Amino acid sequence: MRLKDKIALITGGANGIGLATVARFAKEGAKIILWDVSDQGKKVVDELIKEGHKAVFKRISVVNATDVQGAVAEAHDHFGRIDILINNAGITRDRTLLKMSKQEWDDVISVNLTGVFNCTQAVAPIMKEQNYGRIVSASSNVAIRGNFGQTNYVATKSAIIGMTKVWAMELGRFGITVNCIAPGFIRTAMTDAMPQDVQKNSIMNIPLGHWGIPEDIANGYLYLASDEAKFVSGICLTIDGGAAR
Repeated sequence: MRLKDKIALITGGANGIGLATVARFAKEGAKIILWDVSDQGKKVVDELIKEGHKAVFKRISVVNATDVQGAVAEAHDHFGRIDILINNAGITRDRTLLKMSKQEWDDVISVNLTGVFNCTQAVAPIMKEQNYGRIVSASSNVAIRGNFGQTNYVATKSAIIGMTKVWAMELGRFGITVNCIAPGFIRTAMTDAMPQDVQKNSIMNIPLGHWGIPEDIANGYLYLASDEAKFVSGICLTIDGGAAR
């Protein structure tokens, strides 16, 4: 098993890509710390425990730095270490620039960007003490090519790439690798809510001719979190079927 006995903290782990990542990591032997704002996470963890895996759930918003610090300390006390952080939690509040409200801007920045900062800043000291860590965050291929109506979302996902490169420089001397993944169109509840014409048009720009599934991204997270990627740091791995950029 590629993550045998590793302790993995996965944010936004109750649904979609996060849920697929939780399942994949557990299958590979990781002990799971699942964070989500939805109580659905408890059902996920209960099922994992029934299957013989070790897992805990915490209902938490990554936006609140004090809560994040407390939850990280709690998880560390429970398992004794934290080896992997998957910054997966994210939201969208799509609107064109001329129509976007300040609240829509703030909401996306708070979860997608500040939330990643909060979680990484809380976990990094533990990884430094261990002289070992794997940090992987969710960017997006729209960070590279832009996307109509997503000023707030694209801003956060572009920033994730930049922060990843900075943190790789700062934390590498402590045995910590820092990377991110840029998914393309992935079939989740979030993307299913997109207008049908937008979905159809998006496929025209994907050479493979179809959207991805959450497991495609979970496999990317797995690689970057495993010791197979021990000499990989500061990169953004694009998983999008070759979508035009």
